[in-house]
Amino acid sequence: MLDMQRRLSNSFYALTSLPATAMGFALCIQISALSWLLSTKYHLDIHEIGIVWAAGPLAGILGQVIIGFISDKTWFWGGRRRPFILIGGTLAALSVFLLPRIELVADLLGVTNLLVIAVIVALTLDLSINISFNPTRSLIADVTPEGEARTRGYTWMQTISGFWGVMAYLIGAFIDNYALISVGVIVVLAFSVLPVFLVKEPRELAPPKLATQEAAAPSAEVSTRTDWGQLWRLWAAHAFSWFGVQAMFVYIIAFIQQHVVASGATAAEAAAQSGHVIAISFAVMNVVGFLLPALVLAPLGARIGRVRTQAICIGIMALAYFAIALFARSPGTLYVLMAVVGIGWAAVVSLPFAIMSELVDKRRMGFFMGLFNLSVVLPQLATTGVGYVLKDAADKNLLFLICGGCLAVSSVLWLLVREKRAAQAAAPVLAASH
Repeated sequence: MLDMQRRLSNSFYALTSLPATAMGFALCIQISALSWLLSTKYHLDIHEIGIVWAAGPLAGILGQVIIGFISDKTWFWGGRRRPFILIGGTLAALSVFLLPRIELVADLLGVTNLLVIAVIVALTLDLSINISFNPTRSLIADVTPEGEARTRGYTWMQTISGFWGVMAYLIGAFIDNYALISVGVIVVLAFSVLPVFLVKEPRELAPPKLATQEAAAPSAEVSTRTDWGQLWRLWAAHAFSWFGVQAMFVYIIAFIQQHVVASGATAAEAAAQSGHVIAISFAVMNVVGFLLPALVLAPLGARIGRVRTQAICIGIMALAYFAIALFARSPGTLYVLMAVVGIGWAAVVSLPFAIMSELVDKRRMGFFMGLFNLSVVLPQLATTGVGYVLKDAADKNLLFLICGGCLAVSSVLWLLVREKRAAQAAAPVLAASH
């Protein structure tokens, strides 16, 4: 064990954040570049782009649940989470490398249908992210004691991952998506592979404690009973959030091409403008998304409750979506409203996991993280239908009307979730943990 791990230094927290950062960076590349490449380079229709994106959620339906369950129970290559981070990180880097080379893969395999190869590459990328994302989060819980140390571990993860996510969008915006992909191959591979060889995982997780032991030593690390009723409410609320978020990620290209790109632009100019606007939009959203959890949402959650904070943020996001549909007809207006969208995004990527983590048996955190992911990937899969609706829609602002409606429903559903009141004072603990 390295001295920085023994002392739980800031360097160690930063090191344990890098594998999650690698997967987050790969996801940012997918969000920023995939729809743009499929539309401008490979000339797929909007509903075909939705089919490509659907491949990822299909992988995630089983990927995170199975990997989470297995990683809780297994040990090889010197770790519980290490093998899955190594495999997933390597495959993710390879898939990122292949994103702009789909036609070369098709030629190599003798396949004439680019849609087939695009689905395969997207499926491999998302499966790789799903293989690794769960273990990268669980690793932090495994190597930090519960309480302030774990608080710092997850806060460091959100800060570093969020910073690199913003860098990804800025590279795409001010250089281009091809440069982003080139940088991404190196970042994803290095950040996922190198750190796991420097972190020593515990061979045994903390054993469960009886209720009498918990009462006698409430400050010790304990397991909790799983509150399935509250989990189902949380998953339903989160599912509507992710439907609205994922549909926007996938199909915003259609809205931008119709309403934001300058009229009269050539095909090459329109492609460049749309890629730039997408990258800036997501960069603005993510700046708000990684700054707010620790600075605003954590203290606000401690004061009024994390569930109520989540509902308010999601409601604000819904209003921002409606405003985009009605008023965003220039890049500047879109950027301002995407900053408001970032308020909801900050909550989506932090508070639900914080609330969920206190409702489950902590010895099975990997498994429950996998189940939690179903409330993300199933809505992602369902957004495929939005592509077919938009294909026939004369005005693509329908996208943000649909997304805003889903976020409004989510905001209401969140008010049905009840968190543990005893945990309120500890609200900052995992408030930036996604």
